[in-house]
Amino acid sequence: MSRSLAWRRVLPFLALMILVALNLRPALSSLAPMLIRIQQALGLSADAIGILTTLPVLCLGIFAPLAPWLTRRLGAERTLSLALLLLAASLLVRANASVTLLYLGTIGAGAAIGIAGTLLPALVKRELPRGADLVTGVYTMALCLGGALGAGFSVPLADAFGDWRLSLGSWAGLALLALIAWRWRMPHPWPATDDAPRRGPRVRVFRQALAWQVTGYMGSQSALAYIVFGWLPALLQKRGLGEAEAGWLLAASVMGQLITALGAPWLGRLGRDQRPTILILLTCTAAGIVTLLQAPLEWRWAGVMLLGLGQGGSFSMALTLIVLRSATAQLAGKLSSMVQGIGYAIAALGPLLVGILIGRTDNLTVITLALLGFVLAAALCALLAGRRRQLDLDDHGRLITRHQ
Repeated sequence: MSRSLAWRRVLPFLALMILVALNLRPALSSLAPMLIRIQQALGLSADAIGILTTLPVLCLGIFAPLAPWLTRRLGAERTLSLALLLLAASLLVRANASVTLLYLGTIGAGAAIGIAGTLLPALVKRELPRGADLVTGVYTMALCLGGALGAGFSVPLADAFGDWRLSLGSWAGLALLALIAWRWRMPHPWPATDDAPRRGPRVRVFRQALAWQVTGYMGSQSALAYIVFGWLPALLQKRGLGEAEAGWLLAASVMGQLITALGAPWLGRLGRDQRPTILILLTCTAAGIVTLLQAPLEWRWAGVMLLGLGQGGSFSMALTLIVLRSATAQLAGKLSSMVQGIGYAIAALGPLLVGILIGRTDNLTVITLALLGFVLAAALCALLAGRRRQLDLDDHGRLITRHQ
């Protein structure tokens, strides 16, 4: 294939990937700045609000393993279309004063994001195998931008519409736009031609220690990410900040993630392995947490930037490790399913724990220590997952871990 023809294929895929990725965080981040408003409007308890922030993260883990199963039957392209349709419908259902529909819509949105988020790393490995780690940084940057849009505009939209429900439901428009573009520009063969998982040998990545190390890192750093998405505005409001400013601080933190989301995979390539890069990023995350929750409020902007720089790169490296630690697109899909399925189930414990702590105590020191515990867990997993290892198949089709 000539270079010009290759770029004609690559550029549309990159644009579509970015558009899809923009949809995978607003459903989560748009809720956080309005938690107190929703709690007061619906008369929810602190525990009920805690469950509301935990549900979508838990669904990411529960429904992520559906992605490879659906891909074998429908193809990757149709599966992603189905996930985008489910996301749009769920966001509309969630925009409701009914507590039942609010929770059902939240579950549906989490399921859709879990399926789509699991598919994309494997699609990147399939479409762009040589630069998959760097392209993953672009994908992560789009995820962060979507999170920033959700956090920054949820309160202004609610004020403009005069109703928090319309603010939450408005994000369905972005999901429909992505669905239309994906259906229009990406071939949807039928019957599905993406049958590599059927032809390939049956492999069980969960038997490899390396897969569990990457999963542990994904789970612990994602717990921090969803604590920030779900609870940072509420925690800042407890420190005396207003609803709108707390939302903009979350948005600023997520915007800060754009820098390291794109740069961390490139930086990780420079050394023999990814451990130094990840540990530097986790140090930034810890410094941001302490600054925001313990230091004087005058330092809050420095705190959100430190937090954003740390978390954007940490998540980007988690997705990059899925690509770097798998030798083929098939293995990347299987590893992605495990890492995101089990990892997000672990991550759901983070918002739940913070919700329980907020309902039991106003002591921010206790909450700070809990968050630093997740940072420590992520660092310990990174020391193992960041080494130069890769899942591959030997000459007999058996799954092994190669030293690179």
